Amino acid sequence: MIKLAYLQCPTGISGDMCLGALVSLGVPVEYLVEKLNGLGIAQEYQLRAELVQRNGQQATKVHVDLVDHDHQHDHKHSHRHGRHLPEIELMISKAGLPSRAEAWSLAVFRQLAVAEGAVHGIAPEKVHFHEVGAVDAIVDIVGTCLGLDWLGIESNHEGLPLLYCSAFPTGGGTVRAAHGQMAVPVPAVLKLWEMRGCPVYSNGIDRELVTPTGAAIATTLVKDFGAPPPMTIKQVGLGAGSIGLPIPNILRLWLGESTNLQANFTNSNDISSTLETISVLETQIDDLNPQAIGYVFEALFAVGAVDVFTQSIGMKKSRPGILLTVICHPENLLNCEAVLFRETTTLGIRRTTQQRTILQREIQPVATEYGQVRVKVAWQGKLPEKLIANVQPEYEDCAELARKHNIPWREIQRLALQSWYLAHKN
Repeated sequence: MIKLAYLQCPTGISGDMCLGALVSLGVPVEYLVEKLNGLGIAQEYQLRAELVQRNGQQATKVHVDLVDHDHQHDHKHSHRHGRHLPEIELMISKAGLPSRAEAWSLAVFRQLAVAEGAVHGIAPEKVHFHEVGAVDAIVDIVGTCLGLDWLGIESNHEGLPLLYCSAFPTGGGTVRAAHGQMAVPVPAVLKLWEMRGCPVYSNGIDRELVTPTGAAIATTLVKDFGAPPPMTIKQVGLGAGSIGLPIPNILRLWLGESTNLQANFTNSNDISSTLETISVLETQIDDLNPQAIGYVFEALFAVGAVDVFTQSIGMKKSRPGILLTVICHPENLLNCEAVLFRETTTLGIRRTTQQRTILQREIQPVATEYGQVRVKVAWQGKLPEKLIANVQPEYEDCAELARKHNIPWREIQRLALQSWYLAHKN
């Protein structure tokens, strides 16, 4: 059996939440302290864990308490311990860490330096990490890598852990940092998301939910983002965040096992690489002129809806009505909601965030005796094992040629398919 893990981040991710989840799974605090002492910062912090309540749920909170000789140093002043990347890399390399933990820690800090450097327009080696490079963040990053190694999570062919992660909530509002007040997500987090092409969504909470440290850990070590991979869950670790939120501020780390067949599947033509985050809007309507529905469809597609459909339903007082459903990407959710409120009589819209698996696809033009038709080709896997799953001529192209030449639409579609298959028979 292959051991793997999945990070579920309903309220985001931070370094101390990662540590809390790992300690919750059984990683001894004493082990972390012993290994972290090799970094040469033992006098600058104390590590402790406690069980806390978050909205009635129990989780593990790990504290990195910073200390100094005059006892006046606290978390808010951690930028005094800011360091540059070469110094941090040297600390990690000389610490005598387990080989995987060392490699992962170096990779996380390199990723973070590249992102911070891109934000500020300087080379990664010139980045002064401020609070990101402070003792608590060094402990968070190296401690997380130590914990993942201690749990025995398998490495993939790239040497990274078999670690997967859900989509990230964006958060909102502002946060005070070394450079003053900044919008959330902060620039370094946005850059890290951009570097990995991470799926994100808004859960409506305007707080800082994903920190640069948490984003660096995830975007460096996680193999794929989206829904959980096929696995048998053996244990779940719960790591508590610091701030109170409308929903429990807990990072959930699922530790599980997969068969060799499943592990090989996730390492090759990985179906999770075609997962994407979508938003689903629903509302039921019983007092709208049916003529308006067609216009609503057009307006929704114009602002980015992926799909729109209706279902006949029975409503209160035995009224016939419709259930109107809109599928869109999270970035188009507000525009789609605005259309529904503007063009229908609804007073409320339900929204959910889901994952969907999509085939890779592209449009390929083919020539027929009546003109050119665009064909949508969808496939699974990657070269050389790419498997064509679906080939469909575009409806509008077929319809235009059918009207123009006064021949059946089905004939144009048949000719387009025949042309495509003849061109790709090898």
